[in-house]
Amino acid sequence: VAGSPPCAPATKRGSMALRTALPALPRAFACRQRLATRASSARVEEHDVDRPNTRSARRAFDGSPDRDAAAGGSSGSSRDALVECARRGMGREALGHFSAARRHGGERVDGAMLSCALKACGAMPGCCRAAGEQLHCLCVKCGLDRADVGVGTALVDVYTKCGGVEDARLVFEGMPQRNVGTWTSLLTGYAQGGAHSDAMALFFRMRAEGIWPNPFTFTSVLSAVAGQGALDLGRRVHAQSVKFGCRSTVFVCNSLMNMYAKCGLVEEAKAVFCGMETRDMVSWNTLMAGLLLNGCEVEALELFHDSRASMAKLSQSTYSTVIKLCANLKQLALARQLHSCVLKHGFSSDGNVMTAIMDAYSKCGELDDAFNIFLLMSGSQSVVSWTAMIGGCIQNGDIPLAASLFSRMREDNVKPNEFTYSTMLTTSLPVLPPQIHAQIIKTNYQHAPSVGTALLASYSKLGSTEEALSIFETIDQKDVVAWSAMLSCYSQAGDCDGATNVFMEMSMQGMKPNEFTISSVIDACASPTAGVDQGRQFHAVSIKYRYQDAICVGSALVSMYARKGSIDSARSVFERQTERDLVSWNSMISGYAQHGYSKEALDTFRQMEAAGVEMDGVTFLAVIIGCTHAGLVQEGQRYFDSMVRDHKISPTMEHYACMVDLYSRAGKLDETMDLIGGMPFPAGAMVWRTLLGACRVHKNVELGKLAAEKLLSLEPLDSATYVLLSNIYASAGKWKERDEVRKLMDSKKVKKEAGSSWIQIKNKVHSFIASDKSHRLSDQIYTKLKAMTARLKQEGYCPNTSFVLHDMEQEQKEAMLVTHSERLALAFGLIATPPGTPLQIVKNLRVCGDCHVVMKMVSAVEDREIIMRDCSRFHHFKSGACSCGDFW
Repeated sequence: VAGSPPCAPATKRGSMALRTALPALPRAFACRQRLATRASSARVEEHDVDRPNTRSARRAFDGSPDRDAAAGGSSGSSRDALVECARRGMGREALGHFSAARRHGGERVDGAMLSCALKACGAMPGCCRAAGEQLHCLCVKCGLDRADVGVGTALVDVYTKCGGVEDARLVFEGMPQRNVGTWTSLLTGYAQGGAHSDAMALFFRMRAEGIWPNPFTFTSVLSAVAGQGALDLGRRVHAQSVKFGCRSTVFVCNSLMNMYAKCGLVEEAKAVFCGMETRDMVSWNTLMAGLLLNGCEVEALELFHDSRASMAKLSQSTYSTVIKLCANLKQLALARQLHSCVLKHGFSSDGNVMTAIMDAYSKCGELDDAFNIFLLMSGSQSVVSWTAMIGGCIQNGDIPLAASLFSRMREDNVKPNEFTYSTMLTTSLPVLPPQIHAQIIKTNYQHAPSVGTALLASYSKLGSTEEALSIFETIDQKDVVAWSAMLSCYSQAGDCDGATNVFMEMSMQGMKPNEFTISSVIDACASPTAGVDQGRQFHAVSIKYRYQDAICVGSALVSMYARKGSIDSARSVFERQTERDLVSWNSMISGYAQHGYSKEALDTFRQMEAAGVEMDGVTFLAVIIGCTHAGLVQEGQRYFDSMVRDHKISPTMEHYACMVDLYSRAGKLDETMDLIGGMPFPAGAMVWRTLLGACRVHKNVELGKLAAEKLLSLEPLDSATYVLLSNIYASAGKWKERDEVRKLMDSKKVKKEAGSSWIQIKNKVHSFIASDKSHRLSDQIYTKLKAMTARLKQEGYCPNTSFVLHDMEQEQKEAMLVTHSERLALAFGLIATPPGTPLQIVKNLRVCGDCHVVMKMVSAVEDREIIMRDCSRFHHFKSGACSCGDFW
């Protein structure tokens, strides 16, 4: 903007207007006063860009018979050329005409010309800010920034388009008069900038001041509602759009569909679509994208087939959406057909379409095809295509190629974004998270919620709870996903107290949990150290938030109740589920198996088969465990064979360990050795430890020695191996060999894990070890033990001292039996709770045979149900019997 031609007001008057207007100018304009006082020497540079589509736009000016006069400002041709270029969105050319007219000084600047020039700035986002600020100064000098509503509106529009929405707000507030266009421009700026709350507040203020919205206003407001997920506000805006007669406007209906789809109301979006009198291509694309977003892929694909009759030619957006459908549905054949159509219609240079095709091939397992397409995109590769290719490699298990692409991407000066980092962090390699973490800090992405959450999840998989917590605390704006990830981290670590504290902090900050948040904290309540009632409290929380019917919450509840000893509650939740996933079935079968209800476990497995649910290795693991705890050897072998033969599931070390447990518990040690010898891979520590435990039960010294030797070669510092072997020698009366094993433990500084038991009374957990006298009620506990033992002896109890694996007198052995940790916990439970109250005890080791007998007798004498969880299973003692049938 150059020269000093006459402005609409007089020069002196313009200077006065400039001085009075300067305080109201946006503070962000660092050179506002300098530019205003030097506006006579400032200029908007002409941009000589030779583009084919600019030639026709210049004809209005170049073909004018009075072109020379126009250049001198003596006619309106330059104005016409300016208007024409601005209308066509040719910003540089429009500003060139405006600059030429200003240089020759022959044409008077008015509001219309300034509005066109400002509109031209909005069409050239790369440099509109600098030109817009200069034009703003000229508007102030001419007194048109406030006097002309059109100019003020154009200024607001320019600043919003170049990212200066706060500057636009300052211009907006300084305008004495505004029209609906002014309000809509600022609304659009807020909506596009993600300030959805500000956009909604502005809309309601607009209505309060009596301004009637137009269709463009509703489009911007609905975009803000969709971004905010504010369904109630969306319904109100929908009603307003009907009230103001915008229900038949196509682009308003498109925005309504988008809003309802992003709020999860697919049926409402479809209703808007069906009620449209006319539809454009955007209408079909919007509904298809909404169906895709809400997981209705098949319905979206059907809509695509219906749209072919209504649309003569598909757009790039349509192809991108439909190809994403193919990726989600694994429809490789259709993806190849669409690829052919893309090539046929000349869209092969469109980066979004080709990235979608590449992603579809990756998700369909055709990594080579995807990589070939990626290589052909050399001219249109972007951070999106690089990220999609890296994600495809990770999905197909080619982690080295993903890491190589990530390195090559940075070598090619393509900067990773938050999605790139989040994708790379999904890899399971322990070495990658710290390295990527360093890159994230270097590029200042550590505060982004998606990146922080991905980092948190990566460290959680590595068991680094402290690292995960430190990352969680650095996330600036924690969303529900970040909170859920932190809860999941504590859940994986078995830290119920940590998960509970995070959930309480989340609630205090006003963050509403979702179903995944609830399921994570319920999973944490299934840890052995969690209180019995904590899971019930979070069950109540799930009901409060109406998530109890969500599949993930129901599955977590089934698993939690089963693992905390409440198998009846687990059954109730399972039977109430209207929908069940694989986790629900597996949790119920595993729960029955661990509680000794083998018949119910097998019945549930048959129901699962009848329901047509695809089974996995965990399913058969649970079934074989159920057979193991009931001694059903033939049935267990049959299910193992069916897993391999019928379901094509390769057995893992866990499956073979269960089969070894199945045979060895039943005393079939020769068959057990045959099974181990026939394994397709060398037996691991789990297998030999299982065999060693069975040799201890069956007192097979020689086989136990062999198993111990194998186990010590794999895990030389495992204390359980030494203890089991010494117990085998002690059971056989080989005290010398037993002492040698103990001496070997001492020489290698291997410490035996102390046996402990704990019981929860009134939300407090009380722990005990053998012969423990540290409890504050220790005297009362031992008094109760003495009385209880005397009562049991009257009922026919005879201590089985063979379970005391020490060389000592009989009386000393009986005294040691009485003070086992589980009996101390039992005695405390009896004195600390009212008569008839069920008791639940947890032990970190296997319950001894004598304590098992005592628990059965106490359940009858005291008329109590006693639930004990040891290291291998649950025992339900009731009326003098145990759910294990004395087979454990």
